[in-house]
Amino acid sequence: EYKGKNHRFYQPLKRTLPIPRLMSNQSFIMDFEHMEPLLSVSELAVEINSHKIIENISFELSEDETMAVIGPNGAGKSVLFRALLGLLPHSGNIEWKKDVKIGYVPQKLAIDADLPLTTAEFFQLAGAKLSKVREALSWVGFDEDRPHRGHLKDHVLSGRMGVLSGGELQRILIAWALVRDPDVLLFDEPTSGVDVGAEETIYALLKKLQEKRKLAILLISHDLNVVYRFANKVICLNKEMVCYGPPADVLDKESLHKLYGGHVGIYQHSHKDQRHDNG
Repeated sequence: EYKGKNHRFYQPLKRTLPIPRLMSNQSFIMDFEHMEPLLSVSELAVEINSHKIIENISFELSEDETMAVIGPNGAGKSVLFRALLGLLPHSGNIEWKKDVKIGYVPQKLAIDADLPLTTAEFFQLAGAKLSKVREALSWVGFDEDRPHRGHLKDHVLSGRMGVLSGGELQRILIAWALVRDPDVLLFDEPTSGVDVGAEETIYALLKKLQEKRKLAILLISHDLNVVYRFANKVICLNKEMVCYGPPADVLDKESLHKLYGGHVGIYQHSHKDQRHDNG
């Protein structure tokens, strides 16, 4: 039960919980008391060689939520991820839920075509059982006998990693992250270097994973269309937070101008409550 401004959850709810958009004839009841966040970040700052890379970063990521991080090149997006993973010293507070399992998919993995490493051997490095590997691969769209009989065994698992297409390699990396049954997945530009068709497939895959496996997803993206379609919340980052909240509420002309500079236009999409970048 929500009890107004004097309730102890008032401030966090004001900034961090997604507000469902409802038709006038609908009602919605949210059990605030049981929504413990997977990740809470407050006043995060990272400094390298006496140079502040990011500062004043505060947000929460809840279960079953997809959050996008957007911003220009050099804004500190990948640095934020590295800090969240404990790979960089920082000030402020990063608090993961106890016993949370984190999966990470890098922006890209450069593999030489002649590297004598098969996909099956790559998964062996994770110590995963073959049954678990096959399950993870099925989640990302690799079927045993499609597009032809024995495709998974003969082409995917037995083939060298270096000859996979960009889209196939990215799905392999997602499957690698899934074999440990994570509660949250971090994606650093999950479609970097893949063609348009593969990009659409990967984002549709992320949406399916979020819905079916009840994962929280935190992803970096440069595509505002992706943010509107797949994210419950967005962090606008340019060294510090420019905006934070549901995309349709916080991605306005002023915020995008602060984020990217120059002239940025917004036009109304045919679907209600969705706006997109036009500049």
